[in-house]
Amino acid sequence: MGILTRFRDIMSSNINALLDKAEDPEKMIDQCLRNLNSDLGKVKSETAAIMAEEQRAKRVLEDCNEEIAKMQSYAVKALEANNDTDARKFLEQKASLSSKHPGLQEAYDLAHSNATHMREMHDKLVNDIDELEARKDMIKGKLAVAKTQERINKMSSSVGSANDSIASFKRYEEMADKALDKANAMAELNASSQEQSIEDLTKKYSQDSNVEDELAALKANLGK
Repeated sequence: MGILTRFRDIMSSNINALLDKAEDPEKMIDQCLRNLNSDLGKVKSETAAIMAEEQRAKRVLEDCNEEIAKMQSYAVKALEANNDTDARKFLEQKASLSSKHPGLQEAYDLAHSNATHMREMHDKLVNDIDELEARKDMIKGKLAVAKTQERINKMSSSVGSANDSIASFKRYEEMADKALDKANAMAELNASSQEQSIEDLTKKYSQDSNVEDELAALKANLGK
């Protein structure tokens, strides 16, 4: 019965919990089904042996019933032949067989119950294996979808990092544009300041030259 106990433990366990613990759920599913099919072969052998025992117990019980009926019949015939001695012997044999009958009946009832139980367990195991075989492809399909989703999640994370890099690049570009604009503005201001200085100097010397000319003209008029 160890095989059936193991089978019940497997079927009553949480398949999702088993898959979570497995490093490779697909291999675990295949191995689980291989184990169950191996157990099925052992259960078939055990069931066949117990059914054979049921048939043997039934045959022994039926033989006993037939012998009891025969002894009863022979006892009647002996009495009809006015042979009390033979009739007594037949009845004694009938009594001996009848004393064995309850034990044989009990043995058959137990064998029949065991055989019925084993057939039920065998049939349930077959049905459960068939159901798991049908669910196997569905479970593997879900695992494949889960793996695909996991890859998509990783790609989404990579795309998010790329978007962050692009945003950073744009910020750096804006900073470069501002720096360039500032440098151009400073250059423009410097150029304007330099031009203004030269113009002022030109006016200065131009004014001094006019004063000297005017002073020389006055001196000439005065005869100096």
